[in-house]
Amino acid sequence: MIETTTDPVAEARRYVQNAKDVLEENGKLDLETGCYEDSKYVKSAGHYLWSAVLIILDAVFDVKNKQRPHPDIKDYRSEIVKRDRKLLTMINAAYETMHITMGYDGNLSKDVCQGGIHLATDIIDRCATMLVKVA
Repeated sequence: MIETTTDPVAEARRYVQNAKDVLEENGKLDLETGCYEDSKYVKSAGHYLWSAVLIILDAVFDVKNKQRPHPDIKDYRSEIVKRDRKLLTMINAAYETMHITMGYDGNLSKDVCQGGIHLATDIIDRCATMLVKVA
């Protein structure tokens, strides 16, 4: 049985750690080029990072739409813009970096992957302060 936590901040951080672990344990890095050798692990890490972002966003913003079973990025954007435009900028960058560039394209650049990790951590930190203010 998989253990889950009711703390969305801890859960999101766990997903970020999973992304780091995938890259550190499986992603073979070519030190000369600064690129990973296999996009499979980059894609996996990108999906973990994007999932971490969605976990924390779901905790802060009400994006559940009764017409669709799963919210779209547009649903998140329309809720975020009402409260924090800087967070919206971060989310747009995260979507492109984690979901598209890493998750789908499997961009092998270590710098892109590290940027995704840092961005996910910054989003979690920013949203964690929003959760404290609400509580």
